[in-house]
Amino acid sequence: MTTDLTLYTDLLGDIKARIRQAQVKATLSANAEMILMYLDVGRMVSEKQEMEGWGTAVIPRLAKDIRNDMPEVKGFSKRNIGRMIALYREYAQAAILPQAVAKLKSSPMDQQIIAEMIEMGKGPHPVAQLPINDLSANLQQLVAKIPWGHNILLMEKVKNLSTRLWYIQQTIEHGWSRDMLGEMIKSNAHERQGAAVTNFGQRLPSPQSDLARQLLKDPYIFDFLTLEEPFHERELETGLVRHLEKFLLELGQGFAFVGRQYHLEVSDKDFYIDLLFYHLRLRCFVVIELKKGDFKPEYAGKMNFYCSVVDDKLKHDTDQPTIGLILCQTKDRILAEYALRDINKPIGVSDYELTRALPESLKSALPTIEQIEAELQNEVENGDDEP
Repeated sequence: MTTDLTLYTDLLGDIKARIRQAQVKATLSANAEMILMYLDVGRMVSEKQEMEGWGTAVIPRLAKDIRNDMPEVKGFSKRNIGRMIALYREYAQAAILPQAVAKLKSSPMDQQIIAEMIEMGKGPHPVAQLPINDLSANLQQLVAKIPWGHNILLMEKVKNLSTRLWYIQQTIEHGWSRDMLGEMIKSNAHERQGAAVTNFGQRLPSPQSDLARQLLKDPYIFDFLTLEEPFHERELETGLVRHLEKFLLELGQGFAFVGRQYHLEVSDKDFYIDLLFYHLRLRCFVVIELKKGDFKPEYAGKMNFYCSVVDDKLKHDTDQPTIGLILCQTKDRILAEYALRDINKPIGVSDYELTRALPESLKSALPTIEQIEAELQNEVENGDDEP
């Protein structure tokens, strides 16, 4: 009993020392140091639990003593300490890390994750060949680049490690808020990225073709719109422009809006592009055509024409070839592939999905305001003081 008390006192002292150490460094790198501290606390408690056979009862005791001894310190509720332990164990599962990281080599976007981990490791070897301890440490350094709330959301919602790393990398690159990250997870962004039907491999040089392919999604989720059937393409276009900020977030980083119903004149005839963008990273114009209903092969010919005109009249010598994106409600992939096969310009075809008004049968299943308030009160009483 005395030995356990001594061990516990030592553990409590170590955690308090680690907290104070983190506080000193917080002004230099607040978020990263806090996340690393949380992971370290998770490690200390987890190791003691394993070596000494302590159960979960130590967690509320630690939460109480830290709160009493260091009342100015926030974020150490029993729930949060439990999350620290869980997060540490998530990234300490050394046996699965090489395989998980090895799966990240399938696309240029995934290669950015690997490159970042190699940079943190400061070594010349492929990440999948790094010693297990180094690999785990590099993963934790990557995790420390996003806020605590983001990490908890990913831990709870994304169980596959390679998928979680993809969302971490995207969060770092795009600066996603926690709400935006949640929306991306909910919409399975990792499955949609790079899934459009394209002819980029035949019409664009590498690595431009790979980057452009990763740029497009399938389907696009326009859940900020509520359109009831029957609606017209112009209504869809109006809604997207009216919610331009949300539309740009769904398109992804790098899109700059040029115009709606952009006028082109060819042989004294007028033509109008639904939406015209410029992509800052790809250095090219992106023509978007909105179509209601199924994809039709003739759409590809019209888009080819638009891209040719934009290349001739708008493209500068330093710009890359214009890319076309046809958005339809549905498409037959085989039909789309045939339609694009012999098209000269780089074009992609994707579906889009809308949010429609809820039917009456579903409205009754929604929680009431009173139920929501009761759940929020329950969260407060459980002491969830997540930063």
